[in-house]
Amino acid sequence: MKPRAIVLLSGGLDSATALALAREAGFACHALSLYYGQRHSTELAAAAHLAAQLGAVEHRVIRLGLGDFGGSALTDASIAVPETPVAGIPVTYVPARNTVMLALALAWAEVLGARDIFIGVNAVDYSGYPDCRPEFIEAFERMANLATKAGVEGAHLRIHAPLQHLSKAEIIRRGTALGVDYAQTVSCYQADAGGWACGRCDACRLRREGFLAAGLADPTRYAP
Repeated sequence: MKPRAIVLLSGGLDSATALALAREAGFACHALSLYYGQRHSTELAAAAHLAAQLGAVEHRVIRLGLGDFGGSALTDASIAVPETPVAGIPVTYVPARNTVMLALALAWAEVLGARDIFIGVNAVDYSGYPDCRPEFIEAFERMANLATKAGVEGAHLRIHAPLQHLSKAEIIRRGTALGVDYAQTVSCYQADAGGWACGRCDACRLRREGFLAAGLADPTRYAP
């Protein structure tokens, strides 16, 4: 029997690649997505398609109202999504999002008896979010092994961030080799209901530059 792993799956380019890598590593993948009030919720439809395409054992979507707190351009329609690069941590940062998602993945992992959690964070071509850094992933893994029955009883829990030190171009090349259909992914922070990307936000910029650097055609559907 394959070992089980929880894979956080947003429906974007990076998380789809993380799922493909987890599958390649021999895990039975249980995909977990979060509807947290994000304005680009069309990514959840992409996540469902990708989970099926990439052979996840199951795919669950948890609803949790991070948008009730606001504080981010992704959850508060009154805050504009930046369309030019900004200094510092941008307003598209969602407070505690990765911490919350990893905590939910950790809970499901304990129930399933899984010892591995995959997350597609990146610390090279990214927007500067503090919860994408290696220090955060390492700290969460330490906490997970202190705070859970499984960890206390000696079953070491591992947080895998296989994309963390890869450029966007390297991520795209790896995923392409593993059969990821990037045309089905949604990265745009303000994608419309049909999944069409704005082509102007930071996520679109990083994605476009990644395909260009990888020497591959960009399959993204950009709005006219």
